[in-house]
Amino acid sequence: MDRFQEMTVFAAVVDAGSFVGASEALGLSRAAVSRLVGDLESRLGVRLLHRTTRRLSLTDEGRIFHLRCKAVLADVEEAEAEVGARAGEARGLLKVNVPVTFGLLHLAPLWSEFMARNPGVTLDITLSDRVVDLVEEGFDLAVRIGRLRSSSLIGRRLSSTRMVLCASPGYLKAHGTPRHPHDLAGHSVLSYSLFSMGEQWEFTGPDGPVTVKVEPRMRTNSGDTCRQAALQDSGIVLQPCFLVGDDLRRGSLVEILPEYRTIELGIHAVYPSRQHVSPKVRVLIDYLQRALAERTW
Repeated sequence: MDRFQEMTVFAAVVDAGSFVGASEALGLSRAAVSRLVGDLESRLGVRLLHRTTRRLSLTDEGRIFHLRCKAVLADVEEAEAEVGARAGEARGLLKVNVPVTFGLLHLAPLWSEFMARNPGVTLDITLSDRVVDLVEEGFDLAVRIGRLRSSSLIGRRLSSTRMVLCASPGYLKAHGTPRHPHDLAGHSVLSYSLFSMGEQWEFTGPDGPVTVKVEPRMRTNSGDTCRQAALQDSGIVLQPCFLVGDDLRRGSLVEILPEYRTIELGIHAVYPSRQHVSPKVRVLIDYLQRALAERTW
């Protein structure tokens, strides 16, 4: 009876969503996968999975056991990696979640060098602006931009970015340039719907704090979409400098109200709070800190 193999197979079935997917991922036959899950359920005396011809779903007991399995399997992998670190090499699968735009513009060019420096590490990178649950979804590390919410996660600061209020010269020529944040009420605003401030935009200017309730002409969960619409003279955006910095330097976008500053966003690497950080996570954090240290956004 191999409990570890049963747990590994059960976790693979849940992650893949099917016995077939788990058998392909593990290199086992479908019959072997089904038998191991059945043996596990028999040993525990509970049903872990609801099986239909169309899909699998977890029972309440299965959901609890899956979370514990993932934790145990992660601890085993971490222990192996920690022992491997004594030979000076990080190794193993490293699951990373990063924001879409920042990941494409500024992190994608870094992965090749990281893999070359760490041949024992295999990267699994997911791009998503959704705030994932690192533990439940099995991520080793995430890069997050903004104010970190209080949680059990550990954060390491990598860099920061300034938010910039801007629009195209064409838009400003046609509609005029705001002289005060309250003037935004009379303009076409293109709003990023995942922005932590929502539609209450906060500024600090010569006369102190100013809060403006904007009425967006367009809302979107994509900063790139906001940027493209602004470049086509459609309105005013409040976007991070890492996204619009090149446009500002070229003059295709113009900063508005520079004397009114808004929030600066921290760029952090976050990872589950554990007593020992695995070598693969540690080398990635150190690499990102070095690579992003000189960036100014």
